Amino acid sequence: DCVVQIAPRPSSLFYILLALSLLHSPRLLPLPPFASVSTVLGAAARMESSLLLRPPLTPSFCSSSPRRITSLLRRTPRCGNDVGFRLACAPAPPGLGDASKPNYQPGAVDDLLLKFFRQKMVEEVGWDSQKPGYDGLMEVVNHLMMKGSKSETEKSAVRVLISLFPPFLLELYQLLITPIGGGKLAAMMLARATALSCQWLMGKCSVNSIDLPDGSSCTSGVFVERCKYLEESKCVGICINTCKLPTQTFFKNWMGVPLLMEPNFNDYSCQFKFGVAAPLPEEDTTLLEPCLEICPNASRRRELTLKTPVVQCPKA
Repeated sequence: DCVVQIAPRPSSLFYILLALSLLHSPRLLPLPPFASVSTVLGAAARMESSLLLRPPLTPSFCSSSPRRITSLLRRTPRCGNDVGFRLACAPAPPGLGDASKPNYQPGAVDDLLLKFFRQKMVEEVGWDSQKPGYDGLMEVVNHLMMKGSKSETEKSAVRVLISLFPPFLLELYQLLITPIGGGKLAAMMLARATALSCQWLMGKCSVNSIDLPDGSSCTSGVFVERCKYLEESKCVGICINTCKLPTQTFFKNWMGVPLLMEPNFNDYSCQFKFGVAAPLPEEDTTLLEPCLEICPNASRRRELTLKTPVVQCPKA
């Protein structure tokens, strides 16, 4: 059988979220003063159309290759018998050069979403970078990491995610959508909205089928081929404390949908599993990972200690 990753389709949720976000933050898109709801919806429709004009994502794997590749990703090199630890001093995995990066070209909508997200991040941090675009965003993220403890960083990131939506929208989603079908519909909608609206942040991604705790399968997963956020930050601590943990918390507490994110620090891929609860922190082996050898914070600590090549990022 051929196993195909499902390309995201037009999503009513995405359409509504985008329209309401424009109302919530009018500076995001030039609109006439006192624009009507129909005007805003029209702007949202045009933005969505520009997304859907892009070529669809092609199937990534066929036959038994998904199972084979998944097993290879899980059998990463370990240090001794300490399951959950990766050799940070190991060379970069083969094929992670620029030539292997998924070919994703940001468009006008991506630039708009980047501007919106960065604006909210700057409001939370209270500082902005002089650099434009994605490079400037990463400097703001690093500033957030250095500003407080891991717990404070996670709470700040959750507040940023909350600020992206009108408050009543999150409440209505929990009240009206989440209870349908035992939460499966909500999980599937969020997977499609994530794949449609977050490629500017993570890079090329697609909706895929995942196994749920009850033994059934559901197309409520999102597979990120090579996460741009992790690759640009070069830091496991930034991935965990500003993305994985706060995102899991946000969807569970504010949208009523459990989420498990499984980043792979060997090939920079990431699997989102909407509808699957995240493990307790003490049981999550991802949190035990040492930082990447190229992490600037870990490198500075290594230079100071000179005791071991495998170090934990100060924020990991």
